Amino acid sequence: MLEVCQKKHMFLGLGLLVSITLVVLILESRLTTSVRQNKTQQFIIENNSTCWMREEYTVIQECHPCTDFDLVSRSLGVCIHTNYKEVLRCKSGETVTKSCDRVALVDQRKFVKFEVWCFTVGLFSYVLSYARYRVLSRRTHQKLERRLNRVT
Repeated sequence: MLEVCQKKHMFLGLGLLVSITLVVLILESRLTTSVRQNKTQQFIIENNSTCWMREEYTVIQECHPCTDFDLVSRSLGVCIHTNYKEVLRCKSGETVTKSCDRVALVDQRKFVKFEVWCFTVGLFSYVLSYARYRVLSRRTHQKLERRLNRVT
């Protein structure tokens, strides 16, 4: 089927797919941003402290996964919804544990692994199809050579 398509049509289709992908990515980022803002307001905060909303704070521990014990025992209420927690110290000296979104670094690593996997599969497919093309070309060339040798 690809042999029938012209280069113009292939580039047009590829451009259409790229533009649709970009539109989907833009829409997804805007929708997830609005959802995150709503989630941030709904996160449970340990000891019902909201000092981090009223005053300056420093991050003692960045957003990290809750331990298995915290999840099973439900000892920390902040771990129930997102399975991630962040420890803050407010300017007043109060230490607060709050729920947070997934760690961006974990998502980034998974995305990079996915991209490397896709590149590897794509490269393997290209090498395989190129080798197949060379074998078929050689067979065709040999057939033509045999036919020409028979004729003369």
